[in-house]
Amino acid sequence: MEQYKQEFIEFMVESDVLKFGNFTLKSGRKSPFFMNAGAYVTGTQLMRLGEYYAKAIHDCYGTDFDVLFGPAYKGIPLSVATSIAFAKLYGKEIRYSSNRKEVKDHGDTGILLGSKLKDGDRVVMIEDVTTSGKSIEETFPVLKAQGDVEIVGLMVSLNRMEVGLGGEKSALEEIREKYGFPANAIVTMAEVTEYLYHRTCQGKVLIDDTLKTAIDEYYKEYGVK
Repeated sequence: MEQYKQEFIEFMVESDVLKFGNFTLKSGRKSPFFMNAGAYVTGTQLMRLGEYYAKAIHDCYGTDFDVLFGPAYKGIPLSVATSIAFAKLYGKEIRYSSNRKEVKDHGDTGILLGSKLKDGDRVVMIEDVTTSGKSIEETFPVLKAQGDVEIVGLMVSLNRMEVGLGGEKSALEEIREKYGFPANAIVTMAEVTEYLYHRTCQGKVLIDDTLKTAIDEYYKEYGVK
């Protein structure tokens, strides 16, 4: 596993973003782990988060794109932090763009916040985590309505590796099939489990035999085949 992925896993734990225990998800599923990207709140956390996203995007999509698009609302700081990190790490100026929930009719008008999109723009979409693909369903038409833009791909922080709305494939796989662009994550839950199993992180072992069994059982029921 790449060094930055190992560091990112520890960073999620350190930032209290990734937790282990017993959680009830919005879907009603009982999960032994939970991710809350809203816990990234400090300047240092956002700086580091942007760098991890930038490294993963560079690995998957290179530098041949023009815009980082983050769907409102959580995607807004992600696209800003990552565009800053991309300039710092790779010397490439990438514009950031996000959508508004409502069209603004005065001042900086329109549906977009940040950069406008124009014909020929190559766009990488960026999100925290995708469970159902609902936000992509909402924002994809907004992007395509701005002009003849190409979606290079999607990057999320964690691939939960669970079945999506169709009940057979993961949400990221469903996005690939439905929209025709690749969808990737900085790390997968399999990588997280492998890295943290019996490893001391933040002063304690987070995934012991008991929790590992709970995770395995969860994936027997909800994991992709």
